[in-house]
Amino acid sequence: MTIAARLVTTVAAPLDPASADAPQVLYWPDRRLLVQRGDTDVVAVDLDMPHADQASEVRFPAPWPRRFGSVTVSPERDAAVFAGVHAVRSVEPTGRTRWEVHHGCWAGGCPLLHLSFDEYAHDEDHFYADSGSVAVSADGKLVWAHVRGPLGGDGDKEDDQELWVVLDATNGRVVGRVNTMTVASGSEHTPHPDPTQMGLSVGEGEEGSPALWGRWDGQQLTVEQIGIEQVLLAASPSGRHLLTVDVGQWSLCIHRVEDGSEIRELDAADTVPAHPRNTGEDRVYWDYDAAFVDEDTVVAGTSECDARHGSVRHWLVDVQGMTLRGEISYPAPVSGPARAAGGGMWYTISGDRTSVHLWELAKDI
Repeated sequence: MTIAARLVTTVAAPLDPASADAPQVLYWPDRRLLVQRGDTDVVAVDLDMPHADQASEVRFPAPWPRRFGSVTVSPERDAAVFAGVHAVRSVEPTGRTRWEVHHGCWAGGCPLLHLSFDEYAHDEDHFYADSGSVAVSADGKLVWAHVRGPLGGDGDKEDDQELWVVLDATNGRVVGRVNTMTVASGSEHTPHPDPTQMGLSVGEGEEGSPALWGRWDGQQLTVEQIGIEQVLLAASPSGRHLLTVDVGQWSLCIHRVEDGSEIRELDAADTVPAHPRNTGEDRVYWDYDAAFVDEDTVVAGTSECDARHGSVRHWLVDVQGMTLRGEISYPAPVSGPARAAGGGMWYTISGDRTSVHLWELAKDI
């Protein structure tokens, strides 16, 4: 069975893909942004404006080149928050630094608490540093950051430990913190419609991949582990359920947010048919991206394993029974995985990374 997708809009990537990261879509319950980072600036386009073009762009000067960390943008586009090798910095469109929180250096073996990027800008040992990540809460009032300890002002406290901190988005004040007990090579946040909740997937190379769920009650940050070999993909629109995939990409899993318990799973090898051009024994496996269309359905892809055989495939999954409803049929070929865009939509990036396509189901099914 095939299920038709409708193209909602196509938006041109604002930066040259030769000198910029691939564009991505950030979403909150009432806002959707296209964000792309280059070496010198970050561009945020409001996708909910009638015409998402240059007139709807906001640009933020970058404090360091893109190889030295990641970035997110606030829902109102009043600040971009950069997660760097030595600090988390909030920057306004004018280039003014709103606040900066210094932390331990992500470069392995470096014991220094750097005061500026210039201290290691030309040091090759820092070119391939490990990294944390940042995310802004649904209401724009909190910044969640995964950093290397210690924080500036801590002295030797929690030296070389990894911390998950909650910051006041207006001034960078640390309002909550917890030791993640991880050794990350990288991490990624998963948003939740409740601003007091957030997910964090920590990649530890060959050592594992713990998935963490954080709650901030206004006084204390508490964290529970969803799994030790799981990657968080998305939270459902209601916020009651989480979608994960194991690091081997065998099974999609649905979890309850309240306690992290696994409810159901869907194994790709047992469910998804082999690619029509697959004449060998290559296994079918899920992508590391997926999107909730609504509370009961998910769009998930097998694009990574399909790509070697030609066209990529995406699938509609029934969450209630964790069954495959059918393959998504697009009006034109797509590339890469299906990524969450919120509001019943998902997005794909063109093969040359020059545009983003927003999709929705063609009809109520």
